[in-house]
Amino acid sequence: MTTARLAAVLAAIDAANAADPKIEDGQPAARLYGERMSAMLAAFLPQASELVQIAARGQHIERWTLPRADYPEGKAGYYAWRNAAKKMHAERIGGLMADAGYGPEDIAQVQAMVRKEDLRANADAQAVEDLASLVFLAHYGVDFSQGRTREQLVDILLKTMRKMSPQAIAFAGALGLNQAVAELVAEAAQKLNAA
Repeated sequence: MTTARLAAVLAAIDAANAADPKIEDGQPAARLYGERMSAMLAAFLPQASELVQIAARGQHIERWTLPRADYPEGKAGYYAWRNAAKKMHAERIGGLMADAGYGPEDIAQVQAMVRKEDLRANADAQAVEDLASLVFLAHYGVDFSQGRTREQLVDILLKTMRKMSPQAIAFAGALGLNQAVAELVAEAAQKLNAA
């Protein structure tokens, strides 16, 4: 059941993401990403709480407004950008939740999920991380693989899978992934299980 305030927050996230100038499959890319996160959540965790639904839909809200290119190249620059993005997303969602009538405790919980705090100890934050990984594999894996070697891709997938729960890894196997992506995931899973 969708409450009025949940519907209001999801609509506000979609409206914000509709301003993304990048178009993918005929619609703003950020809005499409949010919809894909919600669809994956419905398939992976259909009984998810309102708060997880909000975090899933909005975890990358208005990400295009903080370009990766504005940060230095390399690992340090990447982590600085990623941390700034998590903070921005959490603050933006918190404001939308407050506007819809959510209290400080609910807002803080969603913000912790979006910042991916205490992944292993916080099941809801882990769920959002799992969803992001599953959406990446299902919708962005083929494009991401362009220009990278098989070894690089397996290494990246291995790092991704280390952040996923065992349930999400098992679910990924049932997603009906593109054959090339599925083969890479299987190879990374073998390496993960061997470690």
